[in-house]
This record gives sequence, C-alpha cells and structure tokens, in this order.
Amino acid sequence: MEVVYFAGGCLWGVQAFIKTLPGVMHTEAGRANGTSHTLEGDYDGYAECVKTEFDPTVITIRELMAYFFEIIDPYSLNKQGQDVGVKYRTGVYSENPEHLKEAKTFISERKDHDLIVVEVLPLTNYVRSAEEHQDRLSRYPNDYCHIPVELLSKYK
Repeated sequence: MEVVYFAGGCLWGVQAFIKTLPGVMHTEAGRANGTSHTLEGDYDGYAECVKTEFDPTVITIRELMAYFFEIIDPYSLNKQGQDVGVKYRTGVYSENPEHLKEAKTFISERKDHDLIVVEVLPLTNYVRSAEEHQDRLSRYPNDYCHIPVELLSKYK
C-alpha cells in the first residue's frame, strides 16, 4: 500500500468521497504540514486533509488526481464552498517524491494549468484529527458539506 494526502477544503466531504474510490483501502481525517504535532493551540499553518492509503496496482496517483479534481474548485485560493481560510486550501502532499511528480504532471498537462492553485508539496508533518472528525458525514449526514450529495456517492 502507498499513502498520499489530499486537502480539498473541509475534510468531512473529502473523506466521504475518497473512501468510495476503487483501490482506496483506508482514509483518515487529519492536518497536513502544520508546525505542531498536537491538535492543541493556535492555528499552525496546517491544511485540513485526508490521509489516503491506496493500492497502486488498482489506482494510480494520476487517477486519484482526476477524482480529486471532481470535488474541488482548483482555481479557488483558500476557499472551497462556504469554508474560507488558509486551512481550507487545496493541496496534495506525500513523502514519496514520485507521487508529487505524478501530481505535478497531471496539473501541468491540463489546458487550465496556469489557473490552478492546488499546491503539491512534500509532506512535512501530519496530525490525525480528533475522533469527532473521523468519517463525520457517515455519522452525521446532515452536517454541512461543500460537495454535492450526489457527487459524494457517485462511486459507491
């Protein structure tokens, strides 16, 4: 299995969507690339993200990117739906340089690549979110989500 981290605004919907994709074995709500190793304290620069464990023999990073782009507005800086702020930025993070290369290639090959604000960076820090945020929409389906309901279940 391999691991990549997707930030696409509020993590609840991102997790609900990603866990339905072929080849995705496990997801976890978390925070990427902040400076703290705890959930306590002031905002530390993190992006809300979904740790995504996947089988690379079933799905590639480029395929995951295509799915990811279905649920984000790749032109919106620090905002997805009603969620506004740096922690809601879009990004792809990994400890595997090949993942980052594939993600950058996916973006660069798009005709609109010069408009895309999705960051693609090495993962420098990850903190698992509190239990109340894990699989949140499965437990509270009426909570706000910037991703349309029909898209959340498109690949179930």
